[in-house]
Amino acid sequence: MLGIIGGSGVYNIEGLENTRWVKAESSFGEPSDEILVGELPIGNSERQSIAFLPRHGRGHRIPPSAINFRANIDALKRLGVTDIISVSAVGSLREHLMPGMFVIVDQFIDRTFAREKSFFGNGLVAHVSMAHPVCQRLGDHLYAAALQAGIPVSRGGTYLVMEGPQFSSLAESELYRSWNCDVIGMTNMPEAKLAREAEICYATVAMVTDYDCWHPNHDDVTVDAIVKVLLENADKARALVKNVAPHVHEDSRGTARRAQTCGCRSALQHAGCRSALQHAILTAPEARDPDMVEKLSAVAGRLLKM
Repeated sequence: MLGIIGGSGVYNIEGLENTRWVKAESSFGEPSDEILVGELPIGNSERQSIAFLPRHGRGHRIPPSAINFRANIDALKRLGVTDIISVSAVGSLREHLMPGMFVIVDQFIDRTFAREKSFFGNGLVAHVSMAHPVCQRLGDHLYAAALQAGIPVSRGGTYLVMEGPQFSSLAESELYRSWNCDVIGMTNMPEAKLAREAEICYATVAMVTDYDCWHPNHDDVTVDAIVKVLLENADKARALVKNVAPHVHEDSRGTARRAQTCGCRSALQHAGCRSALQHAILTAPEARDPDMVEKLSAVAGRLLKM
């Protein structure tokens, strides 16, 4: 199942059938909203299952720092989602990444500080690799789908995730540019970290809305300006999701083993995204907190049941 996390304008995908809003269940509290589940015909009488979660809730009710990222990822995992595409609005830190462009990022710098960043903790400890935080396979599919849809797109880049909800100061914006960051936003951390812990393939489509505040020929960031470009980007995002679905569906065909593995070797060097926890859990079985084991039944159940 292909999961989409994004804004309210993205889920009105042309051709999405058999749709229904599902009450999401999670061991980590309430997700942002119910999850829209449907099927997208992709030819040859085949269909790709889609699950869409509004990150901020329908109507954009939840600010970035208050999003229950753990509940969102846990709920998608329990629903059967195997691949997540995160669609996020960002500011550009580079001249060539103009408003209206999409960036398929491959790295993050996490500057958030007020969010729960792991499913694990006291009683059950794990450390996953985040050296390559996104799925290269999904990223390649997204890039190909964007080109197919005629969307201006850049492959690769670093996404600086700030806490928010305020935008950057000029000094901060220039600092992040000096770090060779390409785009800046408020939502993809700890989302990407939690997807990795849940062994879900994850990739980000960063939709550029503005030049942050560093650009001398552009006004300071305003909500009105961002919303205008957001609305223009929504059509592109829907087209992108529709075009990428056949690629994801093709990956899932074949043997059961192939369907369960990622094939993205760059993600973890020796294992795909869907094996991220294989050697990450450090707590000995006899020392594990039973309540934590139960809480992590979806995220890490395949290993905790061993």
